[in-house]
Amino acid sequence: MPRCQNCESFVTRAYARVFTPRETDEPRVCPQCEDKIRDGNDIRDARSPRSN
Repeated sequence: MPRCQNCESFVTRAYARVFTPRETDEPRVCPQCEDKIRDGNDIRDARSPRSN
């Protein structure tokens, strides 16, 4: 099963298919990553806290 490369949380195969490049099986960040966000082809630190 795919896991996030940043926090190692489980992600669904559908999530991995949508949010990863074709040659990559595991996303670099996921919705559980509170400190990182996707920014185009890069990953960066969140500028503000992401809380519910």
